[in-house]
Amino acid sequence: TGGKDRRSGLILTIPLCLEQTSMDELSVTLDYLLSIPSEKCKARGFTVIVDGRKSQWNVVKTVVLMLQNVVPAEVSLVCVVKPDEFWDKKVTHFCFWKEKDRLGFEVILVSANKLTRYIEPCQLTEDFGGTLTYDHMDWLNKRLVFEKFTKESTSLLDELALINNGSDKGTQQERERSIDLNFLPSVDPETVLQTGHELLSELQQRRFNGSDGGVSWSPMDDELLAQPQVMKLLDSLREQYTRYQEVCRQRSKRTQLEEIQQKVMQVVNWLEGPGSEQLRTQWGIGDSIRASQALQQKHEEIESQHSEWFAVYVELNQQIAALLNAGDEEDLVELKALQQQLSDVCYRQASQLEFRQNLLQAALEFHSVAQDLSQQLDGLLGMLCVDVAPADGASIQQTLKLLEEKLKSVDLGLQGLREKGQSLLDQISNQASWAYGKDVTIENKENVDHIQGVMEDMQLRKQRCEDMVDVRRLKMLQMVQLFKCEEDAAQAVEWLSELLDALLKTHIRLGDDAQETKVLLEKHRKFVDVAQSTYDYGRQLLQATVVLCQSLRCTSRSSGDTLPRLNRVWKQFTVTSEERVHRLETAVAFHSTAEKILQECPDQPEAFNEMDQFDEIEAVGKSLLDRLTVPVVYPDGSEQYFGSPSDMASAAEHIREKMKLVSLKKQQLRQPEATTPES
Repeated sequence: TGGKDRRSGLILTIPLCLEQTSMDELSVTLDYLLSIPSEKCKARGFTVIVDGRKSQWNVVKTVVLMLQNVVPAEVSLVCVVKPDEFWDKKVTHFCFWKEKDRLGFEVILVSANKLTRYIEPCQLTEDFGGTLTYDHMDWLNKRLVFEKFTKESTSLLDELALINNGSDKGTQQERERSIDLNFLPSVDPETVLQTGHELLSELQQRRFNGSDGGVSWSPMDDELLAQPQVMKLLDSLREQYTRYQEVCRQRSKRTQLEEIQQKVMQVVNWLEGPGSEQLRTQWGIGDSIRASQALQQKHEEIESQHSEWFAVYVELNQQIAALLNAGDEEDLVELKALQQQLSDVCYRQASQLEFRQNLLQAALEFHSVAQDLSQQLDGLLGMLCVDVAPADGASIQQTLKLLEEKLKSVDLGLQGLREKGQSLLDQISNQASWAYGKDVTIENKENVDHIQGVMEDMQLRKQRCEDMVDVRRLKMLQMVQLFKCEEDAAQAVEWLSELLDALLKTHIRLGDDAQETKVLLEKHRKFVDVAQSTYDYGRQLLQATVVLCQSLRCTSRSSGDTLPRLNRVWKQFTVTSEERVHRLETAVAFHSTAEKILQECPDQPEAFNEMDQFDEIEAVGKSLLDRLTVPVVYPDGSEQYFGSPSDMASAAEHIREKMKLVSLKKQQLRQPEATTPES
């Protein structure tokens, strides 16, 4: 209980109860309790209080006798607390004081209220009328914690010492083998340390039960002995645990380094093995858009597999960078070598993937341009294979323009194909630089032959189309010329018809005198020359259409009826012109004769000898008047009058007036002739 006798010896209290007491258990318990104090404390002896107030005498006697065997040397006084006047007769049969020499200690029977004669009240608990504060359950709990801590810490110290000592062995393999065998302690060091600190804190407190109203107590000898023992164990544990943590850290670092190295080698082995083999087998570029797209899809699958390993590379690189920042000097070289090896392989493989992707993209673009160009050439060829049957020259011009645009588009497409092909050939020529020593000359030759074959084929097709375009262009230009000739010939017919119409409707005057009539006759001849030129121009155009039709091997749609129309109009014009010339010439003769007669002087006798001129002029005038009333008859039997009836009437009236003047002149000449014989 912590109480002491007057010799400063510890007081050991043995409370007995009504139930049967096991002597073996009591012996073990006493051995345990007597092992707690220090040797110095044991040397001062013990005072044992056997509380027999609730037990039988034979039990008490057995316990006292057992003390002789358990602690004979340490016991100096045994106080048996008896019930009041209950054992008096029994005691007479066994006197402990007589057995002092045999027992080795003094035994006294004493009532509880008289126990203070031998022990101070302050060293006795309340059970014996004393004032010493004692909580057995609290003491027991502390002892259990202490015993558990002592046991666990001692075991843990042995384990940690084995682990730590094993880590200090000579070779790395021995250290790793030792650590592998004893790496994990049986208990958690942190938990044991925490338990020890809590126990030490409890032992160092000044209040036993921790209550604020408790009575002050002097630390018991067993607790004074426990404190340094706990402190010593804690110090040893901290030392060994610190070494153990360092061992764990080194082991963790080595394990992490080994895991990183293993993962690095996994990444490197896959990239240089299956990954590189996948790229080695993928060398083609395809021979069409669909084939290139299929190769791109296959390459995307390869890239997807590589992406998983590249993700591992990124993670490993971060881990290595973290270790480099916090690593030891001895690990820096190895870590940097791993990092460099990993980076070299990954960057090289990524470059190869990117190169392959760019090559396939260039191949796809090349085949796309080739397909577009092929479609353009097919369209152009289809356009050239269709016979030209335009309606007019404008549609031919539009078709020719479309043909030129298509040819220009083909030229641009072929130029683009050459640029794409040359770029693709340049990339293929660089493929050998990452072939891992593999001879890709044969595979590259197939790709190069394919690309050059496509470009040559497109060039030949384009050349054939150009030749056909030249022929078609010439034919279309001839057709344009043919249509132009036909249009101009038809226009010549229209012009000639207009000249004929103008001749009939506006060329109706015969002149007021001979001079004016001669001027009209001269103008008419020029007018006829214009018509003749128009007719000749139309004939030449029609002859050109015949030649062009023979060249084009086609029959003109319009020249067949244009020539008859031209000849018909020209004949009508010729007939009308001749009639006009005849009338004008008759009018010139009429006006010349009339003017001569009218201008002659009556004193000239020779005039009277020419009376026959009057008859002639009258005949001419009548003939002219008759012509004015007669229509122009064409070869086809049709008729046409010059001008309107009023116009002809006006011209005839003028001629009649002049004939009247001539007749009047004739009469004047005849009158003098009649009067002369009479005179």
